Amino acid sequence: MKINGIIMTLQPENFGKVYTTYGGIFVVSSIIWGYWIDKKKPDRFEIIGSIVVLLGVTVMFYFPR
Repeated sequence: MKINGIIMTLQPENFGKVYTTYGGIFVVSSIIWGYWIDKKKPDRFEIIGSIVVLLGVTVMFYFPR
């Protein structure tokens, strides 16, 4: 049973914006962690992907409804 899906439906209306922002920050911080701590230089697809994620967060967060 997917309890996360059920719990998110019980949240306030603007919870999606918070969850989206958390996801975007998680993706970008994971790449930064890998670069600084694990000494793994991100390739161009990881950079492009993180930019796409941040653009998606921006659209979802600031797009007028």
